[in-house]
Amino acid sequence: MRGPYCLVRNPMYLGAWLFIVGFALFYRSAGSALYALAFIAVMHTFVVLYEEPTLRQTFGHDYDEYLHRTGRWWPFRTVRR
Repeated sequence: MRGPYCLVRNPMYLGAWLFIVGFALFYRSAGSALYALAFIAVMHTFVVLYEEPTLRQTFGHDYDEYLHRTGRWWPFRTVRR
């Protein structure tokens, strides 16, 4: 839990989504904006239905604590070191 993972649980997905949003804004591209919406919807579904249950099963209580301390997409807790 170092670096961006102490702030949000999915920094790579979030970074990719922000890149697509930035691209859509810079080029004023409606198609890219729709792609950004589809991307985050698919990633959210994947994370909720597959990734989190798998990690919870693999790491148990430690992962539950991590879930409690960090936000899925937005930082909402203070960073503990």
